[in-house]
Amino acid sequence: MLSPSQNSFKKTFSRIALVGKYQAEGMQERLQDLASLLGKQDCEVFLETATAANLELTSFPTKNVEEFAGAIDLAVVLGGDGTMLGIGRQLAGSNVPLVGINMGRLGYMTDIPIQNVKTVLPEIIAGEYEADTRTLLDAVVLRNGQAINRALALNDVVVNRSGISGMVELAVRVNGSFMYNQRSDGLIVSTPTGSTAYALSAGGPILHPRVAGILLAPIAPHSLSNRPIVLPQDITVSIEVVDGREVIVNFDMQSQTNLQSGDTIEVRQSTKTITLLHPRSHSDYKTLREKLHWNEYPSTF
Repeated sequence: MLSPSQNSFKKTFSRIALVGKYQAEGMQERLQDLASLLGKQDCEVFLETATAANLELTSFPTKNVEEFAGAIDLAVVLGGDGTMLGIGRQLAGSNVPLVGINMGRLGYMTDIPIQNVKTVLPEIIAGEYEADTRTLLDAVVLRNGQAINRALALNDVVVNRSGISGMVELAVRVNGSFMYNQRSDGLIVSTPTGSTAYALSAGGPILHPRVAGILLAPIAPHSLSNRPIVLPQDITVSIEVVDGREVIVNFDMQSQTNLQSGDTIEVRQSTKTITLLHPRSHSDYKTLREKLHWNEYPSTF
C-alpha cells in the first residue's frame, strides 16, 4: 500500500526485536546475519519468541510480542506482507514501529529488499527514515445480541461464502441507517492499507493511507449497480447475514469465524494504529508500478 512521508520522530533505536517468517527457506541464516549487522550498530538484539522456537535459534535473548511495548524500540520483520499483517495486529497501539524486509517479491509494507538491508537498515537505525501511520479495523461478531468473537484487521474484514455454496444475502447498515440488501459472493470492508489487497481484485479503488475512510467492496455482486463505496472513518458498518450457507468472516485472511443466518458483524475504525518506517529513498509510486505493472518511464527519469 502507499506510504506517505510524514514527520518522523528522530531518534536512534537501540533495542531491536527480529521477527521472521520461519517457514521461509534460509530464514535462520538471514536472521543471524541481521542480528550480526545490528550488533555492529551497538544495538541490543532480541528474537521474537515464536520465531526463535520454530527456527531453534538459542544464541539470542527472546521476547514475546506482548512484552515488546516499553522494552523494544523497533521491530524488524523479515518475510512478506502476510508476516507484517500478523505482527502488525499484535503490536497495534504499542507505539513500537515496524520495518519490513522482503526476501523476494516486493511488498507494499515489506518494502526493503533483502539485498539492500546492509546499507538501508543502519540508516534507519540512525534515524534516517520516513514514518507513516496505518489504521486498523475493529470487528465484533454478534449472535443473538452476544459477542462471540472480536478481532482487529490491518487490511480487511471479509464476509464471504465458502467455495462450494451459493450466493450470500447480506443486509448492510451504516450508523444504524439501512444501506442495502446485497446478494453476492461476499463483502469486503477495507482500510486504506487493504485497498491494494483483496478489495483491489474486487474492483475497488486504491486509497492513500492519509485518506480517512473505510472502503466497502462487494465480491461478484448479483446486481452490477452494487459498486464499491468509500465511507467516513467515524462510522460503524453493520453486516447481517440474511441468507446463505457456509458463510464465514475473515480477518486479514489469517483468522475466521463461521457464521449463521441472523449473525451480525459490526466493523469500525480501531483506536489502535501501527507505524511503519521506510528508507528516505522510498517511493510509493515505484512500488505501485512494480506491483501493478503500470507503464514506467525510462530509468533516466
